[in-house]
Amino acid sequence: MGHTSTLPTLAPPAQPQSGTLLRVLAAASFCHLLNDMVQSLLPSIYPILKSSFHLNFTQIGILTLTFQITASLLQPVIGHLGDRTPRPFALPIGMTFTLAGLLLLAVAPTFGWLIFAASLVGIGSAIFHPESSRIARMASGGRHGFAQSFFQVGGNAGSAIGPLLAAFIVLPRGQIGMAWFAIPALLAICILIWVGRWYRITHTNAAANKPPETTHHTHLSRGKIIGAIAVLIALIFSKYFYLASLTSYYTFYLINRFQVSVRTSQELLFLFLAAVAAGTLIGGPVGDRYGRKYVIWVSILGVLPFTLILPHANLLWTAILTVIIGFVLASAFSAILVYAQELVPGRVGMISGLFFGFAFGMGGIGAAVLGKVADATSITHVYQLCAYLPAIGLLTWLLPNLEPARKRQ
Repeated sequence: MGHTSTLPTLAPPAQPQSGTLLRVLAAASFCHLLNDMVQSLLPSIYPILKSSFHLNFTQIGILTLTFQITASLLQPVIGHLGDRTPRPFALPIGMTFTLAGLLLLAVAPTFGWLIFAASLVGIGSAIFHPESSRIARMASGGRHGFAQSFFQVGGNAGSAIGPLLAAFIVLPRGQIGMAWFAIPALLAICILIWVGRWYRITHTNAAANKPPETTHHTHLSRGKIIGAIAVLIALIFSKYFYLASLTSYYTFYLINRFQVSVRTSQELLFLFLAAVAAGTLIGGPVGDRYGRKYVIWVSILGVLPFTLILPHANLLWTAILTVIIGFVLASAFSAILVYAQELVPGRVGMISGLFFGFAFGMGGIGAAVLGKVADATSITHVYQLCAYLPAIGLLTWLLPNLEPARKRQ
């Protein structure tokens, strides 16, 4: 800053830079919306695929497992590689994999081809999430919780919109109706090329001039940091294993227990996923202001009374309870992710990939296990078993306080 030759280039863009960062964050969030909207079509069309391919619940679970395990295993690796070497155009490449998987889903003639298509979508997700999470942190302006929530809510909004669009676009046309969603995938590719250019141009300068990240864990030993990460992973397990019961089997639960139509079940799934999106938006800013540990406490353990009541509720109260569960439970992820990033500074990509990947993995394993349980017992029994998962939130007590004292007062 002491060189006068640099002042003309640094001073004038100061104000526009803030607007530029907001545009980049909005672009990342919007592409997250498009990406997860497309990816949410897979569970949304399970009733169609189950009928067309004569699938049982175990095969439905395997389909989800293929998609989510593919994403889970690759995300930490891709995040780690991104930490070491910037890859500005990884995002549009990832979306291209998603587009290929989407088009294959529209024309897949056998269950084997469905599995291959799901793996392509999983690869696209594995590339997209850690790299776009890195972009969100770069464009946060120091408000890391807000940035992750704003980015994450795009994905949750997309996941909520997907089933609704499936009900009105795919359901009347059948499997081939999936091809219409190539349009939003192509739009996302175009936007992500612009984001990649911004990343390429600004990365070196941003790395040289950004202030040191504020962390509060310097008093923690390596063992305590590893222990805290293990607790966070256990909390992710409880959250996403439970969510798997709703995202993959909620439509079947509603149809089997209350005899609603496929469209009604998809509309109620939309309400649940919309609540998830709203809860995600709240979690990050509240964590910035009051402390992430408190958000984690409330969001995981706080849903336990509602999950215990859910299997015994009528249709109206089922809809109400799932909205409450989705809203409260969803507020955890941004808080958990930023908490973990503060535990291990400088490894944004690896931590993002680890937690996004583990979340996807737990969702996939949960879908497969719960599908097997549903075949062996009943879909209602699945919700009776899963009701106790939020009790794992008691482990939050073991997490050290990372926030400044003012946030804990």
